[in-house]
Amino acid sequence: MAKAIGLAPSLHDYVLSVSLRESEVLRALREETAQHPRGVMQVAPDQGQFLGFLVQLTGVRKALEIGVFTGYSSLSIALALPTEGQLVACDVSEEYTAIARRYWEKAGVADKVNLRIAPALETLDRLIAEGESGSFDFAFIDADKENYQNYFERSLQLLRPGGLIVVDNVLWSGSVADPSKQEATTQALRQFNKTLHSDERVALSMIPMADGITLAIKR
Repeated sequence: MAKAIGLAPSLHDYVLSVSLRESEVLRALREETAQHPRGVMQVAPDQGQFLGFLVQLTGVRKALEIGVFTGYSSLSIALALPTEGQLVACDVSEEYTAIARRYWEKAGVADKVNLRIAPALETLDRLIAEGESGSFDFAFIDADKENYQNYFERSLQLLRPGGLIVVDNVLWSGSVADPSKQEATTQALRQFNKTLHSDERVALSMIPMADGITLAIKR
């Protein structure tokens, strides 16, 4: 099971033991994905629970996800949405999202998820062109890191004032704080974090859960 960055394994295990409430369908998806060659891309279960908590806390009815993979985060979000809630989920892989579709069906939330198979920027720009700006309550960004700023800008436009953007992997296993790490992805995340820090269009908080999560509320 994925650990929380900077948290001792024993303490992380304790946190999970007294706070994680993972449904059977989520557990089954997590365990299947753990066997996948790219299983490391899956969000941690406490992170999935946190996403669902935020959806319920802020009364989300219309949500956006950028980066689906096998669907743990989208399933967590969809389960937390009200009956009439909708999630527009963006991904480029039919192969990975076929697993997600199977679990959405098992959980009875497939009717809440509108999967768009296309480059996410194309989908986001299409939503904007169709007049969807200002209509979303929530966005979760967890796709290619080099495009984070682009995803954030589109998401900000699509969200209503008071809407929440959640961004994953902002600590990148600690590499963002290590000057010796100069890989393109690390540099992109470092620049994204720096840019967001001075962005007055949002209220901001970064938390060291999983691989680092940033929360941004649209002003």
